[in-house]
Amino acid sequence: MSLFNPDALALLQKPFIGRMAVVDFDGYPHSVPVWYMLDGDDLVITSFRDTRKVEYLRANPKGSIVVGGEDEVGIGYLIKGEFTVEDDLDWSWQRKITLLYEDPVTAEAHLAEWSQQPAVLIRLHPRKVVKVY
Repeated sequence: MSLFNPDALALLQKPFIGRMAVVDFDGYPHSVPVWYMLDGDDLVITSFRDTRKVEYLRANPKGSIVVGGEDEVGIGYLIKGEFTVEDDLDWSWQRKITLLYEDPVTAEAHLAEWSQQPAVLIRLHPRKVVKVY
């Protein structure tokens, strides 16, 4: 059974900017805007391997994503859980997510520009979903 109610699923299927929060080495929140996509009940994010958020997740996989809550969206959801990080060797997730957020011409230009950096897939396995306003 899904942790997401129908309203949450409807919101999470739209290409809004998520705010991903992880814990840095000093115990403080490290929050960054991210593009995401649903894969079953998991939220999938792509990144480059050598970023702080990936470094922090390798040390402590707990974190969250907030989606929505802005005036134009209204309702929002806080999704807490554990993250996993794996290589996105064929860039399939990077391509899917970029095409969700950008038109094809812009997406292909960005994908070509980014192609020299190793991509990773960050997957949030939800444990708790909270409605926020």
